[in-house]
Amino acid sequence: MQTKIESVEAHTINGKAIPITGKVVGYGAIISHYQLNLPFPNILSVVVKKGKKFTSEDWRIFPESYQPEETLYKQLVFALKYEGINLLVFSALFNIIAKNEVQAILNIEPNGQYSRKIWFLYEFLKQEDIEVAVDLSKRRYIPLLDTNLQYAADGKEVAKQKIINNLPGTVNFCPLIFKTDKLEAKINATISEKKEILFSTIHNDVLQRASSFLLLKDSKASFTIENETPSNNRAFRWAKAIGQAGGKDLSLEELERLQQIVIENSRFTQMGMRSEGGFIGEHDRSSGAPIPDHISAVAEDLEVLISGVFEADKIMQDPSYDAVLAAASLAFGFVFIHPFVDGNGRLHRYIIHHILAKKGFTKQGVIFPISASILDNIDDYRKVLQLYSHPILNHIEWEETENHNVKVLNDTIDFYRYFDATKQAEFLYDCVEDTVLRIIPHEERYLQNFDEFKNYIDNKYEMPDKMVALLVQFLQHEKGKLSNRALKKEFYALEEFEIIDIENKFREIFIEK
Repeated sequence: MQTKIESVEAHTINGKAIPITGKVVGYGAIISHYQLNLPFPNILSVVVKKGKKFTSEDWRIFPESYQPEETLYKQLVFALKYEGINLLVFSALFNIIAKNEVQAILNIEPNGQYSRKIWFLYEFLKQEDIEVAVDLSKRRYIPLLDTNLQYAADGKEVAKQKIINNLPGTVNFCPLIFKTDKLEAKINATISEKKEILFSTIHNDVLQRASSFLLLKDSKASFTIENETPSNNRAFRWAKAIGQAGGKDLSLEELERLQQIVIENSRFTQMGMRSEGGFIGEHDRSSGAPIPDHISAVAEDLEVLISGVFEADKIMQDPSYDAVLAAASLAFGFVFIHPFVDGNGRLHRYIIHHILAKKGFTKQGVIFPISASILDNIDDYRKVLQLYSHPILNHIEWEETENHNVKVLNDTIDFYRYFDATKQAEFLYDCVEDTVLRIIPHEERYLQNFDEFKNYIDNKYEMPDKMVALLVQFLQHEKGKLSNRALKKEFYALEEFEIIDIENKFREIFIEK
């Protein structure tokens, strides 16, 4: 007898009002029926009596003809067909239903593509065999991920289920990204080609100078995001590390080396992977109790998760997998895991640089100032971090430790390896586009303007280079005017007509162009 999974008839679910009264089906129905301790998917499917099929930010609306039979198997078929693969739900489901129940499901339509997908997912997630009496010798291979719904890796054939495993990760770490209109527009806009066209129009000398400045700008921005003001030496050291991104494979040793660069004084910080719990948030002023905004992966899971990140990195090096999507999955996955006591945020942004460089998205010697763009869009950055962190907080059981840390009491490893990285990918693509279309061109224009102004000053006034740089700094600060202080000190030797000439030339080049 098949397990009955009723669709959930409701006006609201997961704190969100359903736009049209109907029944929640697919993953939403399964989570509700089994009361799985995990967040609902970002987009839920609803079947309505009257209405057309459409998708919004929170809902997939289907007419009544799409209503699945209210059994576990048919709800899973609906989910796989219309909602894609959700490893978090499948893992939680397989942890609570008996193996013989899974076998019964697989025997309903043993030759069917959805049965074969469920079969593969069981063995993939549980890492144990399950026998199904079926002859698939005449069946063709089918891709596990539907590439109309989700982005996939190139894939490898698995003979047992005649499945092409095109997951962009392993059992230890495999975030997935849904195809959205926004992401498709970004990818099809060929930002990478626009980048190459931009670089080809910039003189190599200007490009190298811009890169040097942008490296330092990005380094300082990465510290600013963490509310830190580094010394110049510290910022230069981190800029140098960013400049080497992509040169070595990701490894624990490499990340620990980079952490040593990030943390200037390690006397009070445990270096390397954490040996206890961790969270991001505040402490209650009176009691010292933790008030977490994000709870990190438990220390006992770190080795598995971080090795999973490195495994997924190797899979995503496949040229067919988009560089920005890979960077989003791996870098945000790292920061959600939060394996170190300190330095995670800067290393997370380093990983973005690393993946873009390793996959050839960025030109050698030219680093995208991603942190600078993130800093300019800091509210959106915090939002995409919270879109992950806040939903799982309700599903993490924890208690306060003696030193006012958090101790996680339930199994949470799947939250950190099987998450939906769609919103994070959209945000990162926004930052990449912002970098290509605004930040780099702005710096290139500035350097060209500076060179033009410097040539004018050199030819007419023969000022030393340092004084020209100082002159530009003063004029920028006062929007094209030299302050009384500057005229009385550094530039006291200038005549009044020379001051007027210099100010006019600066405004002509830097402001009026």
